[in-house]
Amino acid sequence: MKKQMIAAMIDHTLLKATATTAQIEQLCKEAKEYQFASVCVNPVHVACAAELLRDSTVKVCTVIGFPLGANTSEVKAFETMNAVNNGADEIDMVLNVGAAKEGDWLTVESDIRAVVNAAAGRLVKVILETCYLTPDEIVCACKAAAKAGANFVKTSTGFGTGGAKAEDVALMKKSIPEDMCVKASGGIHTYQEALALIEAGASRIGASAGIQIVRDAED
Repeated sequence: MKKQMIAAMIDHTLLKATATTAQIEQLCKEAKEYQFASVCVNPVHVACAAELLRDSTVKVCTVIGFPLGANTSEVKAFETMNAVNNGADEIDMVLNVGAAKEGDWLTVESDIRAVVNAAAGRLVKVILETCYLTPDEIVCACKAAAKAGANFVKTSTGFGTGGAKAEDVALMKKSIPEDMCVKASGGIHTYQEALALIEAGASRIGASAGIQIVRDAED
């Protein structure tokens, strides 16, 4: 895959608790240089990133209910509205993993819908945290995300016990309508890893190693 093509699929990510303003500034500078799809930052950095990227095509993505998904739906909705007001273009929310493990799909769906409504038309990606789910639970989570009006399902936070796997991406892709997409994230360090996930069905890659991935891609 050509460098420009894969760069346009990458969410250039910095979600460490220790991230500083200077590091966010560098992240945004790199995103503009490489023409990544977005920067993915914690909510506290959204306003800064939005200002830095105001005159570029790079979107500002943030995370909601991160990394556990265990906030109430009301808190997730408020967090989403606050992020949108600060300039977020895309919302990556963590689903209620405990409700998913209980098979309480109405609660999962309602939780996602609260964020979709609060996002007011912005792109919403639902982080399933696949390392904690069985294949059947992944399928049900995908269906709940679709019913709730989400645009993407996403594999991982990068803070769980495992990251993106090609077999999970393929299962997710099979379990969503054609107008939905899959984002692979968590432990993606190389071009070959990213390519395998794209070939499995991912149309976005969340990675902190985006620059290395692009450098290793074809000219």
